[in-house]
Amino acid sequence: MNTSRFIRALKSYQGDNVFNPYTDVCPVYDRYNANVIRSKNLSNILNSLQNNDVDAIWIGRDLGHRGGRRTGLALTDEVRFERAEQFWNANIKRATKGEAVAERTALNIWNFLERTGENIFTWNVFPFHPHETNTPLSNRSHSSKERDFGLGILENVVALLQPRKIIAIGNDAHINAVKVFDTLPIYKVRHPSYGGEKDFRKQMSDIYKLP
Repeated sequence: MNTSRFIRALKSYQGDNVFNPYTDVCPVYDRYNANVIRSKNLSNILNSLQNNDVDAIWIGRDLGHRGGRRTGLALTDEVRFERAEQFWNANIKRATKGEAVAERTALNIWNFLERTGENIFTWNVFPFHPHETNTPLSNRSHSSKERDFGLGILENVVALLQPRKIIAIGNDAHINAVKVFDTLPIYKVRHPSYGGEKDFRKQMSDIYKLP
């Protein structure tokens, strides 16, 4: 597995009520070549990380409409783009028009991510944006069929980056991570949404031995 093959595998996916940020273009918010930009951003980040010792992959559930749908980057919104570029030492560009949009989950993730001092990649069980029928800017949980495709992709990204451990953010991420990986250490932390911020910070601080 290399970066080019990995990106091609992502682009191969098509599903009902799913926005694939590496092939699809939102007619309202995206630049005309947004899918190309997002694919290039992801490729640049993966290539940068492959040249380093990767501590962990932090795994969430799926892309949200305010974050990853727009950026193509898990747990990352546009407001944190400059910080992401520096953190991953990779050239990335915005794929959307207008004001940068913030996502609460991304805020909590990035406020801790930069404190670790480690090389970390962010990903999801299902690496696309699942939405409700006829409501593209909504969020829904992925289906079992979508999950199965996503877990195959997750195995590929782990093979590509060879992290020392997996951090599963939330119950869904943990349940699925343990199905796939029996040799990598897997740490479960609470998702920072819905009142979980304090627990998330405490559990992450324990893992990374930070105050």
